Amino acid sequence: MSTPSFLPGVAADAVLAALARAPGSELASGKFDSPESSAALAVNAFGWFLDRPRSMLPLPGVPMGLPVALKIEAELRFPWSGGRHPWLDALITTATTLVGVESKRYEPFRPAKATGFSEAFDSRDWGPGMARYTALRLALTQGRQSYRCLDAVQLVKHAYAMRTQGVKRNLGAVLVYLHAAPATWASGKPVSRDAIARHEAEIADFARQVKGDDVTFVALRWADLLADWARIPALVAHAAAVSARFGPL
Repeated sequence: MSTPSFLPGVAADAVLAALARAPGSELASGKFDSPESSAALAVNAFGWFLDRPRSMLPLPGVPMGLPVALKIEAELRFPWSGGRHPWLDALITTATTLVGVESKRYEPFRPAKATGFSEAFDSRDWGPGMARYTALRLALTQGRQSYRCLDAVQLVKHAYAMRTQGVKRNLGAVLVYLHAAPATWASGKPVSRDAIARHEAEIADFARQVKGDDVTFVALRWADLLADWARIPALVAHAAAVSARFGPL
């Protein structure tokens, strides 16, 4: 297994250690080396900040404050011990807020989104502050709500874990859905414009349904994030390197 090539300034050893801890075997399976890898995009973009978290200003449009700590491939645990717990691409901590970042690149335009929740979610009272997420979970479980491009089941699970850890750490919680709208696959074949439009519509619908709950949901485009970084002198080179490696997002 060859060692991946990371962008300049990325803390390679720390990134490799984080990838080794996370499930999914991104490195061993070769998925990380795929030209369509979402993990490679996320760890190269956020891995640059691992040893300089204060260089990352608040993400555009995200109520969070100045970052003081950052993890990549971060596990957030539910309020129980067994079973699987969510892993987010990045976890940013500020003085007031815990910000979880779920990154997507090509995944929304592929099939096979999750459709179910374990019984543990039904046995837990998530409280009135998560009533909208819970209503959406029940609608997804009962088949009254469905999404074709958006992995809403994953996002609801992430929100419950964010709420659990936010309360534990006495911090507010924000779930950021960082997504792309690539015009083509790595092969050069066009990505369906109808699928891109449907994905955007589903994001907006999800955001509307959970607005006002204790875990704030914010959708952010990769293109907008990189444009924001490109306006910051200290981040211009990094933003350009991400764009050069991964192309239009």
